Amino acid sequence: MSLPAPLFMDWLASRPFTLGMSSGFFGFFAHFGVVKALHENGITPARFTGSSAGALVGACVAAGCPLDRLEARLLSLTKQDFWDPSPGMGLLRGAHFRAMLASLLPISDLSQAPTPVAVSAWHGRTRRTRVLRSGAAVEAIYASCAVPGLFQPASIDGQRYWDGGIADRHGLASSWPGERVLYHHLQSRSPWRSRQSAALEPPQRTNLVTLTIDGLPRSGPNRLEQGYQALEHAYLATQQALAQPVTVGRVHVFANDKLGAGCQMPDA
Repeated sequence: MSLPAPLFMDWLASRPFTLGMSSGFFGFFAHFGVVKALHENGITPARFTGSSAGALVGACVAAGCPLDRLEARLLSLTKQDFWDPSPGMGLLRGAHFRAMLASLLPISDLSQAPTPVAVSAWHGRTRRTRVLRSGAAVEAIYASCAVPGLFQPASIDGQRYWDGGIADRHGLASSWPGERVLYHHLQSRSPWRSRQSAALEPPQRTNLVTLTIDGLPRSGPNRLEQGYQALEHAYLATQQALAQPVTVGRVHVFANDKLGAGCQMPDA
């Protein structure tokens, strides 16, 4: 006779786990909502890993940025905070974005993070994903978030880097087979990936549990208020998910509260 599926809360509390978070354009709002809900239930990841939006939230939290301060910054974010068009290999220079990261991070080197963290970035010369665990924290996070065409590339040791989601949308390049991982997967209908792309499907492997939340508002540079709503949706949905069973390595919930649901997730 098979054992009943464990509740999500019990699975998380039973042993240490890594929190992995996917890329997803302005999906950092939703990622933070998940982290906030876990924190309020006394659940702290032993390690963080991620790409792009996932790297932004994971690295800031791992570095020790207080959650209330990070939340306040996200909920006060305006387009002017990161919008600095300049000639180059991308619309935005990225100086504003770097300045915002510097104001949030209490560390200068990624290796100084109180909780271990690894972020994925795409190395332009080799056209491959590289995992960054050390080096200038601001530039490492910026590299992982540097969406081609939108942001100009990061420069690390004289080499150009772009968004980690290019080849590691799941943000799990630093994880290993059998590692105990909670993976928050941002649903997406990315216009530059085929519907059959493996990057759009959550990975399945031993000891990995995927959290997916349907119906999150779609955010972007001109729809930041949707991001504020996505944060609240994800927070409430994660609270609900903690009481759900883990079924075939997945917990799947819907954002269905008074803020309204049914919008699409940000593209990745």
